[in-house]
Amino acid sequence: MNKLSFIFLVSILTLVISCNSKESKYKDVQYRAVNGKDTAVFALKISDKRFYGRYERSYYKIGKDSGDVRGDIKGDTLTGDIHYISNGGSWKRIPLALLKKENKLLLGNGVIGTFMNLPCFIQGTLSFNDPKFVFEEVKK
Repeated sequence: MNKLSFIFLVSILTLVISCNSKESKYKDVQYRAVNGKDTAVFALKISDKRFYGRYERSYYKIGKDSGDVRGDIKGDTLTGDIHYISNGGSWKRIPLALLKKENKLLLGNGVIGTFMNLPCFIQGTLSFNDPKFVFEEVKK
């Protein structure tokens, strides 16, 4: 084995190992919440500082919203956005805030504004009191 082949092999192995170790930092978690006859589900991949995954909210006898979620984790708060199709119509993006409390996620609400053309909650309006959905972890 010549020197160039050896370097190539080591580079490929390093790339494979680093890709696999990055994925193992994320934990798969599913959450579900019910509000009246409406149901919402998050299938998330969560690390210490970030999360991403799928979102679906079913409206009883009306339709559903489905799309992607992503964001950052700071302490016990997950903040980010939901990019979804509403009832099979057009794409929408709304801010997302979840408070982790006793192995549950409380959906935050507040006044929505935009910053640099991205939706966000206007500072001081975000509240986790009286959440519309309280998500509980679904055990596999």
